Amino acid sequence: MSAIVVDASVAVKWVLDEEDADAALSLHGLDLTAPSLWLLEAASVLWRRSKTGEFSNARAEEMLADLHDAPIETTPLEEDLGTALAIANLIGHPVYDCLYLAAAIRLGTFVVTADKRFLTAARRSDFSNKVKLLAVDYPTGVELSS
Repeated sequence: MSAIVVDASVAVKWVLDEEDADAALSLHGLDLTAPSLWLLEAASVLWRRSKTGEFSNARAEEMLADLHDAPIETTPLEEDLGTALAIANLIGHPVYDCLYLAAAIRLGTFVVTADKRFLTAARRSDFSNKVKLLAVDYPTGVELSS
C-alpha cells in the first residue's frame, strides 16, 4: 500500500491534548504523507489556540517546531491543485481540504482526517472510500486497507 495521507486535523493532535490524540499518535511509524499545506494549516491552528489563551505564543512556537520533525513526507501542493479544485467544485468543500483527497487519489491511497465536515462532504460523492475518520474508521492500533 502507498503512504497514508494525513491532514492537519490529525497532525495537530500529535502536539495538542485533544480527543483522539492516541489514535493520531498510533499513526507514527506508518508511511505518512501530506501536501505541504499541512504545516501551514497546523501553524494556523496553533496560532488561533494561543490567541484564545489556551497556551502561550512561545508554546505554540515549540509545538510548531515539534511538527517540523513529524514523520510526514510532504508533497508539493501544485501537483494536485487542479484535481483539488475539481473535487472542491464537485463536493462543495474548500480546496485546501480537497488537496489531501487529490493527493490520496494520485497516490492510490486514502486520507485519515479528524474533520467530520470534510468526511461528510467526501462521503456524499464517489470518494467515500478515500476519506477515513480518525478513531472511527481508524481505531487505535488497527491497520487500514485502501
